[in-house]
Amino acid sequence: MARMHARSTTIHGDRGSVDRGIAYVRDEVMPRMRAMDGCVGLSMLADRGSGHCIVTTSWADESALRASEDGVRALAERTVETLGGRPELERWEIAAMHRVHEPHPAAACRVTWLRSDPGSVDRAVDAVRLSLMPKLEDLPGFCGVSVMVRRADGLTVAAVSYDTAEDLEEAAEGARQFREEFAPTMGIEALGTADFEVAIAHLRVPETT
Repeated sequence: MARMHARSTTIHGDRGSVDRGIAYVRDEVMPRMRAMDGCVGLSMLADRGSGHCIVTTSWADESALRASEDGVRALAERTVETLGGRPELERWEIAAMHRVHEPHPAAACRVTWLRSDPGSVDRAVDAVRLSLMPKLEDLPGFCGVSVMVRRADGLTVAAVSYDTAEDLEEAAEGARQFREEFAPTMGIEALGTADFEVAIAHLRVPETT
């Protein structure tokens, strides 16, 4: 079975335009994206304090992802006109998805970027699946976790969502231990982490774990 793929559009925009940007993505971009062949869903993360937003679309397979390139780029450019900044589009393979329930708008999400040797990306994914996921299950407010990879670059990104910002903050110490203590023992470097509001939650990726 073909593994699903995703495209993320990262925008460091104007914090005063975040609400307008969310409305534009929800009302204009999402219906057009979901009309494209192979598009499964869309989510949007937003940091109102900084204007940093990430719009992610999920695709049935890599060929659908690639075929959508031109249409997505045009929509990304229009989104940037609303938010300000400049878009950075990246392709990903969806390596793992586990959820207790769909995050709702205004839920909170912590995104962590990891780097390993390109040949060890599966080890990084397993580190999240086998070491982090079981601990997440017991945390108050845990909604779900997704893991995406770019194998050629040795990059892994894990997004963990919670019901509230308070729940996310309660989980901060465990997230720090994973990044700073456990990951290095597996040869995994934590490149960075950021917290967001879940502005739109319609990624629709099936459970994989």
